[in-house]
Amino acid sequence: MGQSASTPSIKVLSSSSSSSSSRRAKLPSAATVGWRSVAMTEGDAASGDGDAAPARNNTEDLPDECLALVFQSLGSGDRKRCSLVCRRWLAVEGQSRHRLALDARAALLEAAPAIFARFDAVSKLALKCERRADSIGDEALALIAARCPNLTRLKLRSCRALTDNGMSAVAQHCRGLRKLSVGSCAFGFKGVEAVVRGCSALEELSIKRLRGLPDVTAAGNAIVGSASLRSVCLKELYNGQCFAPLIAGSSNLKALKLIRCSGDWDRLLTDIAVKVPGIVEIHLEKLQVSDRGLAALSFCADLEILHLVKTPECTDSGLATVAERCHLLRKIHIDGWKTNRIGDEGLIVVARQCPNLQELVLIGVNPTARSLGRIASNCHNLERLAFCGSDTFGDAEITCIASKCMALKKLCIKGCPVSDQGMEALAEGCPKLVKVKVKKCRGVTPGCADWLMQCRDGMLAVNLDTAGPMEQPEGSVGESGILENNEQLIDQIGAVDLLPSSSNARSSPWKTRMGLFAGRNFVASSLRRWSHGSSNSNHTLQ
Repeated sequence: MGQSASTPSIKVLSSSSSSSSSRRAKLPSAATVGWRSVAMTEGDAASGDGDAAPARNNTEDLPDECLALVFQSLGSGDRKRCSLVCRRWLAVEGQSRHRLALDARAALLEAAPAIFARFDAVSKLALKCERRADSIGDEALALIAARCPNLTRLKLRSCRALTDNGMSAVAQHCRGLRKLSVGSCAFGFKGVEAVVRGCSALEELSIKRLRGLPDVTAAGNAIVGSASLRSVCLKELYNGQCFAPLIAGSSNLKALKLIRCSGDWDRLLTDIAVKVPGIVEIHLEKLQVSDRGLAALSFCADLEILHLVKTPECTDSGLATVAERCHLLRKIHIDGWKTNRIGDEGLIVVARQCPNLQELVLIGVNPTARSLGRIASNCHNLERLAFCGSDTFGDAEITCIASKCMALKKLCIKGCPVSDQGMEALAEGCPKLVKVKVKKCRGVTPGCADWLMQCRDGMLAVNLDTAGPMEQPEGSVGESGILENNEQLIDQIGAVDLLPSSSNARSSPWKTRMGLFAGRNFVASSLRRWSHGSSNSNHTLQ
């Protein structure tokens, strides 16, 4: 058998899940089968035994393109093992790998020529360095950029030795770059500017904790907008307002996410809304923005998705202004941070002006049946609802939803004063309801969830978590991972997983009618959880 080519001793990051790896370990892997097949073929041929015909290597009949398709259907671990079978498999596997994640420590400079001589078709590259390690510098990045002229996606994490010169090399060699994501790097304004100007196809730009940005008051620091940009995300920037001219100058921008960036954004949002009225998606999280900024965004008539997360200066008035002018809104996520500044009044305007609403997530907000009833009656396309840490969402509110939300498919309730009596309303209401998730609601017991599924003839999946004492809603809103990233809220409505009830579970009327199931801990079979499907950036992808 031909010997495999030597590979440099640089760590290639791979994060195949342990569960999938363990499952593959129980069966012979594709690489093992391939190794044995080729080894037996070449071993028989080398033995020179005239009495026995040499075994035939059937993989020789496969064109390289077909072999590459086989490799692309394998997991990362199997692909690596397949590359060790023979020189041909090594070459084909390398040439067919389009995604690569590398440990971006300084040693990568020496290993890069050999790595990219083998992986010469890479179009999506992630370079990540440990926080305390010395990262690659401009020379290594320039070499990599020159070896990857077809690069379309680049992710840089904790590469603190990179400067603006390294990013200029990326702009020079990777003209077709479409997505750039940088985080915890030390280069600055000019490096980003070089990529924006040099890569005319750039569509997505994500910047997080970039340390070399100038003072926003400095003169002459402005990046000209790009007509190709469709999405901009600024996260945890001390002076991210220096990118306002870039955002305002990108006439085709559709999505804007501003997350935990310091400074007053009202004036800048006003400028952005006037110059980029076609924005469809807005995320504002832990940002200094008030009703004035929301009033400016209301001129974006095409707005469909609005996230207001922990923006305490935004009130019912600001939300109402947006709703009155943005009639295409279909997704609204609000984390009121327990400030009680957004509630029924703003939601009533949403109900009246936004008939296309499909998804509503309310965290730390206290709506009542007064607003929820109007939303349920007027928003006939409402399919997904989530309530977390609400002090007012109780049995009356869930009964209102059950009787009026005819299109509702998914419902999530966490840390709300809902009981078995309110859950009973779901037995006959919401005819299209398929998934319900209830968490940390002490008034709801496992037996009720069992009874509810029985009433819906097994067509309703219920995920109930009542294990342990309920945390305080204030702590949940501030610390829970689900609440911190409220986009995951709706997607976690899907599994059927009923946990044992606590000893002090409250009784309810259904027990007298369903005595057969009363007091029994019921554990239903789990269904597949719904997820975004976004790929993990740590994977070494094929």
